[in-house]
Amino acid sequence: MQNWFVAVAGKQLGPWATDEVVRRIQSGEIPRDAHVFTQGMAGWEPVAGRPEFSQAFSMPPAAAAPPAASYAPAPASYAPQGGDRVAHEIDYEIFGEEMQLVEITLDPQEVCIAEAGSFLYMEPGIQMETIFGDGSKQQSSGVMGKLLSAGKRVITGESLFMTAFANTASARQKVAFAAPYPGRIIPMQLSELGGTMICQKDSFLVAAKGISLGIAFQRKLGVGFFGGEGFILQKLEGDGLAFVHASGTIMERELKPGEALRIDTGCLVAFEPRVSYDIQFVGGVKTALFGGEGLFFATLTGPGRVWIQSLPFSRFASRIFASAPQRGGSKGEGSLLGGIGNAIMGGDS
Repeated sequence: MQNWFVAVAGKQLGPWATDEVVRRIQSGEIPRDAHVFTQGMAGWEPVAGRPEFSQAFSMPPAAAAPPAASYAPAPASYAPQGGDRVAHEIDYEIFGEEMQLVEITLDPQEVCIAEAGSFLYMEPGIQMETIFGDGSKQQSSGVMGKLLSAGKRVITGESLFMTAFANTASARQKVAFAAPYPGRIIPMQLSELGGTMICQKDSFLVAAKGISLGIAFQRKLGVGFFGGEGFILQKLEGDGLAFVHASGTIMERELKPGEALRIDTGCLVAFEPRVSYDIQFVGGVKTALFGGEGLFFATLTGPGRVWIQSLPFSRFASRIFASAPQRGGSKGEGSLLGGIGNAIMGGDS
């Protein structure tokens, strides 16, 4: 089933099935100037220009539109994919463009877990508690079992503890989390991704309680020493929603069986575990020494989906550091002339 995200007045809604988008167009909830996006598209497109929805603007409404004063866009919601759901079923809405935040709506007794430092705001009915590990059923029982399970997070550079946000009120309550730096927040419904996702070790932001956060050892030695992400990657497991964050522009690629893609090691955000992942030498002494692109790149072989970021935060930070005034240098543009000019004019050097 194809799912669509819809952008209305700066807000991202969905994902919704095609029939649901058509129904909302007919009811007047989605205007003609809205934009849509789905997997496989290069970017957002006007909803009225898509063949799936263009005729819906001229069709009679399937039901009367609700009054404008009482309308509130319904956030995305996911239903279980069969069997008993382990993770809590949470609703969400993503706001912003370059500096995004995700607002999660919790039903009574629902819980989400988040990394320390990502919390933004919460309504009065939300209770915050520090927990050991991720609080999932996959976490081992007993003191030593919990210690070992939580200790895996230390290997990926994270804390032993996480923060749980529980709705203890009798009505739905909201809690929001902010991205740590410019980029995009990517919602991942793990039940639709085979139950497992491999991510950069610092990309996890928040998830429904029941999602297990572990580690994914790389089988090949070259991957561990030269992969850019280190020998350990983060593994998300479960049947609910998880949110990861990456910097720059995010691209999702669907690799066909046997199709290979070479990627800068720092630009790889996440991939399905069925994707084969290896590190290869760039080749050529001159290219390796003077190319400026590093000595190794990641080779991904399908089938499966991969997520790529255009600007790794480490690259962004290194550019800022390189441009920052060094000890004894000038704060102005052009260190030599800037320093002389500041000295003559009485400014700081």
